[in-house]
Amino acid sequence: MAHAFEINTAPVASTEGLNSGEIRQARIDLAACFRMAARLGMGEGICNHFSVVVPGRPELFLVNPYGLAFAEVTASSLLICDFDGHVVLGEGRPEATAFFIHAQLHRLNPRATAAFHTHMPNATALCMLEGEPFVWAGQTALKFYERLAVDEDYQGLALNYAEGERIARAAGDADVVMLKNHGPLVLGPSIAEAWDDLYYLERAAEVQLKAMASGRPLKAVAPAIASAACRQMLQGNAESAHLHLESVKHQLLREGSDFAE
Repeated sequence: MAHAFEINTAPVASTEGLNSGEIRQARIDLAACFRMAARLGMGEGICNHFSVVVPGRPELFLVNPYGLAFAEVTASSLLICDFDGHVVLGEGRPEATAFFIHAQLHRLNPRATAAFHTHMPNATALCMLEGEPFVWAGQTALKFYERLAVDEDYQGLALNYAEGERIARAAGDADVVMLKNHGPLVLGPSIAEAWDDLYYLERAAEVQLKAMASGRPLKAVAPAIASAACRQMLQGNAESAHLHLESVKHQLLREGSDFAE
């Protein structure tokens, strides 16, 4: 399922300042997301990818290397790449679809500091259904009520700049993109906020699928109430997401995880 990406051997960006404390913290936070995602069954072999724009260097992004499962990712194993296919810092190379999707997302959507793409089972299952993915019947789902876009135009694997750009443009101003026949994509202004949305998106999808399996009709929330609930959930969301990610790191550290290495 995963595809190797050929590294661009042309001259690369300067590596000066790429070992700052702020960048080190971004590495640790992103690695923690990979590890908790693995624990929760959100990974898929050595496929799927999380990325974040390098603090202070908007032309570069951190991404997981090809060949590591989520459960193996550490802070130091993450690669720093530019949008032209250079690995600026790190050992290895990105998976092909990771590069083509994430480079274009960060290049064309400057607000998307973090971009998380998984084939996590429940949200991906909703991407396989005809029509809108959510019925908007569960409170957790309402977190995404006015923040979600659906990309109906599946074109196969993202193995070129054009498909990466198409996906980036399909995202528009949405924070969550349900790529039909593919899987979910979460965009956020920070690692913590992307993680928080990824986690609750999967939980919302899981609960909806359980309700659908009952065979009984789902009771949708009225649009005005759904909209108001979404706005309520976004009040203080950045702080809540920060605390959520701190909790993830605390859990991992208590268990002796090496994610921060």
